[in-house]
Amino acid sequence: MAETKQKKTKDEVLAELNAAFKQRLELGHKLLANIKGHRAEIEGKLASIGTWEPDIVYRFYHHSFKVFDGKRIVESSVKFFEELSPNGAALNSWYKTITDEALSKEFDWDKTNPIWLEETRPILEAIWHSRYFLEQMLVAADTLETAPEILPYGWAAVLYLYDLR
Repeated sequence: MAETKQKKTKDEVLAELNAAFKQRLELGHKLLANIKGHRAEIEGKLASIGTWEPDIVYRFYHHSFKVFDGKRIVESSVKFFEELSPNGAALNSWYKTITDEALSKEFDWDKTNPIWLEETRPILEAIWHSRYFLEQMLVAADTLETAPEILPYGWAAVLYLYDLR
């Protein structure tokens, strides 16, 4: 005999939505506190990307295997973002797909050069996504006192990094 699923009342649905909103907002407060507490590290990581990026992009156009050095930036960014995570919130699946693809690339003399764009563009893309999130974290650290309910786009993007939006 099949169980009949009880339909929730409007008040029950609204209460669940409100509870979920409050939980995400609380995680947003924790994330912002983590970001503010690690502001100097965020700034340092962003500066490091700024130092390496011109070389990595040059290596891309120069067809140099050294573009694969960019994987260290990606790996470091992912690890850092995971450390900032409030209550172990997982990183956004799209960001993870982008970074996982970059980290899966290995230079192979026979394979890489004939499909250079396919093999190297994911590394650049992952670096640029990581840089973007670091930049938005600094903006949030400098402009927000608490996690707002009405979201500026940069903070909304950082929340998406942790699937809190």
